[in-house]
Amino acid sequence: MADSEFKFNGINHLALVCSDMDRTIAFYRDVLGMPLVKTIELRNGRGKHYFFDVGGGDCLAFFEFPKGPASVDAKAHGKMAATPGMMNHVAFDVSNDAIDRYRQRLVERGIEVTEVVNHDDTERGASPQVNATTFVRSIYFRDPDGTQLEFAAWSRALNEADVKAEYRAGWKN
Repeated sequence: MADSEFKFNGINHLALVCSDMDRTIAFYRDVLGMPLVKTIELRNGRGKHYFFDVGGGDCLAFFEFPKGPASVDAKAHGKMAATPGMMNHVAFDVSNDAIDRYRQRLVERGIEVTEVVNHDDTERGASPQVNATTFVRSIYFRDPDGTQLEFAAWSRALNEADVKAEYRAGWKN
């Protein structure tokens, strides 16, 4: 790997915006089981900034701005948000042997969730069954504000062949 001036330890936190902090707490803490680890009340009634522990020392944070703009209807934009500068989805790393069980738990809680997608290197990019080129298995669902979420489980270790030849400089071993 090329020497870099920057050394990363992971994601400290990803900050999103919600329309209702109580509803966000009910979903992320009470449904998904992410501990609420920090709450900040912004000065002059400007809003709230709350942090949920997603494991590995990383957090998912939310701002609530009571006087902020109206929310975007994520569902109206289709399955894949494609506007530069906007987030497409948040993928939470889960174990491969748990993904089917987690899907069932979401269904039992009344959350609309996709079937398991076996992302692979075939022409379609996914297959009904796990195969030798499957690199991640995923399920997709949305939070109360329509933010697309993913539970993703790596199926194999990524290697240099997973990166186009012209971008392999500095490949990490």
